[in-house]
Amino acid sequence: MKRYTVAFAGNPNTGKSTLFNLLTGMRQHTGNWAGKTVVTAEGEFQYNGREYVAVDLPGTYSLYSNSADEEAARDYIIFEQPDVTLVVLDATSLERNLNLALQVLEITGRAVICINLIDEAKKLGIAINLEAIRAALGVPVVAVSARNRIGIDGLLKQVERVATGAFAGAPLRIAYSEEIERGIAELMPLVEHVLGPKYPARWVALRLLDGDQSLLASLKNRMLQKPGSLPKEVLGHGATACH
Repeated sequence: MKRYTVAFAGNPNTGKSTLFNLLTGMRQHTGNWAGKTVVTAEGEFQYNGREYVAVDLPGTYSLYSNSADEEAARDYIIFEQPDVTLVVLDATSLERNLNLALQVLEITGRAVICINLIDEAKKLGIAINLEAIRAALGVPVVAVSARNRIGIDGLLKQVERVATGAFAGAPLRIAYSEEIERGIAELMPLVEHVLGPKYPARWVALRLLDGDQSLLASLKNRMLQKPGSLPKEVLGHGATACH
């Protein structure tokens, strides 16, 4: 039986780990990310006769390279390519939390947006238009309360749809300035040539334009597993930020 991998991503204090613990129960273990002191948790759960491996990524506010936590979460989504990235948001702080969701969608369309703490939002008089958010983001969006076990079955249905390929949407694509888009267009063929079609060439090109040296280091490490190295054109762009 195929086992699907679900990565749990989210800002700190969104209830991400509460949801992870609810689904995996005692079927989990912890460890450290390879080469890092960042703690990771991995567990298992079943739904509708299918088996899932759940990976609780470090709580982060972004997927840039501001901390070891962000690097670990970023590298897992890019290089391990989970079947589903479940982005857990706080219903009472959607504007702040959506920043991470948008970054995930730039990397992968195999995502489900989980708006947690929906009960707290209702207490505060916050109304959330799920259909409008779905239409804007282009991926499944579900409201839940992990603490009170509300909406969990609906969430798992959407996870199953994305994992099995039953859902195939087009995630939101962010358009940047003309200068940045030119840089992306120039770099993408180089990135695709080196990394192949498996990796998100547009996002990698964008991060290289922004001078993300940590990502460049991660890419170099990946290239050690195959002949050759990153072309000097990619290395050159990686050293200069474009704003």
